[in-house]
Amino acid sequence: MARFRHVVALSSLLAAGCDAPQAVAPPSLSPERLGRPDVVVHAGESIQAAVDAAGSGAVIVIEPGTYHEAIHVAVPGLTLAGRSGRRGARVVIENPGGAANGITVAPGSDGFALVDVTVRGFEENGVFLSGVRGFLLSGVTAQDNGEYGLFPVHSSDGLIERCRASGHSDTGIYVGQDTNVTVRTSVTFANVNGIEFENVHHARAVGNEAYDNVVGILIVLLPGLDAKTSSDVLVAGNRIHDNNHVNFAPPGDLASFVPTGSGILVVGADHVRVEDNLVRGNQFVGIGVASTLVLGQLAGLPSEAFADIEPDPDFDRIVHNVLVRNGRVASPIPFLPAVDLLWIPAGSDNCWSRNTFKTSFPGTLPRCP
Repeated sequence: MARFRHVVALSSLLAAGCDAPQAVAPPSLSPERLGRPDVVVHAGESIQAAVDAAGSGAVIVIEPGTYHEAIHVAVPGLTLAGRSGRRGARVVIENPGGAANGITVAPGSDGFALVDVTVRGFEENGVFLSGVRGFLLSGVTAQDNGEYGLFPVHSSDGLIERCRASGHSDTGIYVGQDTNVTVRTSVTFANVNGIEFENVHHARAVGNEAYDNVVGILIVLLPGLDAKTSSDVLVAGNRIHDNNHVNFAPPGDLASFVPTGSGILVVGADHVRVEDNLVRGNQFVGIGVASTLVLGQLAGLPSEAFADIEPDPDFDRIVHNVLVRNGRVASPIPFLPAVDLLWIPAGSDNCWSRNTFKTSFPGTLPRCP
């Protein structure tokens, strides 16, 4: 979740980000592509040296081992793929000391693919992509990387699949100001936000598991960013359970005000469809829908801070979800109850239908036509 104190600097840094005129397919994991590497990096060698020598479209295969270095990619079409070794040995990219990002993918590095690699211990982000069109993160583990695990921003046409993210003080898998990005079959735990879609368009979270976070999945529209709207988001077929972790975001960060015990939260975003999810054991709320102004109220921010966005959720659909044993302890927010389904009335044409649940607020929710 973007922090207000660094929004201006981050927006300037990412001004080169792309807004793709039409969707393109992310890179593939075809055997032909990975079976004929241009370079093989052996344990003890430098991944960065191989990247620096690579041309456009190169495939670099990395042998199992721990590599103490940070990687910077600035070439289109590059694939970095880790090989598995005996007894499950993996490629691990570990902070050599003082590095902010594990892997940084620069604007214009379109068609980037990262496969079967662990990135851990970096001070800010595990994998950071800025202004990249067409990307694949597959089988990537992000562990204990400061704020964010996997972090594509101002990017488009991406697929994040079979990934794991844990131990981040903001978000495990963060998709921010992006277009046409899918997160599927991934697992997030022990983060503040498990998966976050922030100011995105045409995004999908499908078939993931999120547990032991502060909130499992957060779809949010925030002010102060280049993208001023968030719409067309699908959250379907996910297992969102037991997200009751103590909030460990740095005090004062906006993420520090996200209420613990939350399954799925839709905050200010439009045209969001939440369907066919199993949501259980989240102590505050199973699925909640609210205006961004509510988050601002919790953070003590003035209404002027939201002047550049329309903060109310519109045309959201919450359908066919199964909610079990949510909202079973006292609410962390004095003016709200703890329930399976929560709506803080705002916006227009939001509706709920064919959900399995026991408690809701209000007691009667608008039904979908």
